Amino acid sequence: QCQLSGLWRNEQDSLMDISAVSDDGDFQGKYLTRVTLAGGCTRASPLKGAQQQPGEGGWPTFTFNVRWDKFSNATTAFVGQCFVDAGGKETLTTMWLLREAVRSLEEDWKATR
Repeated sequence: QCQLSGLWRNEQDSLMDISAVSDDGDFQGKYLTRVTLAGGCTRASPLKGAQQQPGEGGWPTFTFNVRWDKFSNATTAFVGQCFVDAGGKETLTTMWLLREAVRSLEEDWKATR
């Protein structure tokens, strides 16, 4: 079984620390990014999410949002799935959308990455 709670590191050396997942799948934690829109050092931001338990024989899917409000006017939504390989190694695969605030509707085209 794949457990989301704990400390995770990605390819960019950012860290995600997820607290215990509740019985209904909700969780929270901190995301410590080494990648920022403005550049600079690692910064911690709050995250909140939910895990969907899979049907029999599957792996759990999940979603979480990170609020970068301590250093950027942006929010990122992540969706993914947790897998365990034959050796017992847990891996999270994710896709994300980052939304940065812009000054006008005309600039909306450049707000989402």
